[in-house]
Amino acid sequence: MNAPGFRFCPQCATELSWVEALEDGGPKTRLRCPACGFTHWNNPTPVLAAVVECMDRDGVVLLARNAAWQGRMFAHITGFMEAGESPEAGIAREVLEETSLVAESVKLIGVYEFLRMNQVIIAYHVQARGEIKLSPELAEYKLFRPEDIVCWPAGTGLAMADWLRGRGITPRFMEFKA
Repeated sequence: MNAPGFRFCPQCATELSWVEALEDGGPKTRLRCPACGFTHWNNPTPVLAAVVECMDRDGVVLLARNAAWQGRMFAHITGFMEAGESPEAGIAREVLEETSLVAESVKLIGVYEFLRMNQVIIAYHVQARGEIKLSPELAEYKLFRPEDIVCWPAGTGLAMADWLRGRGITPRFMEFKA
């Protein structure tokens, strides 16, 4: 069991322990504080993702490489919602902040599990326009014709595959060596 970043109770600073307790669904082992009873629920984090279609560039899709990533993997524009922000407004803001593109249309593609990162991906198709200027968070971008995109078989890659299917394109998936 793993709950990254949590070792001590945020209420009383006592070291947390893995403790089994009865909950609505039966017994569940979670990080709990033996002193004050605080429970770290470790719920998945919602993450917003965008398939960014550049409307003033013949409908190509913008994929970007995060500056912190090793290698040359290109992916969706992603980010987190701000307090009081709708997911639609959040992804339009993220696209603007990270690429300088202005969203004209934001439509839900779907919701996808990403268990490895304990996240839930809320993916949108964002039609956008403008001059591409990357934030320091991104190292580079590439523009792809939809039929040339190769999806990865999890999280945002599944969202891309669903978007491609919606356009009548059979998605191709990259293979990972075990």
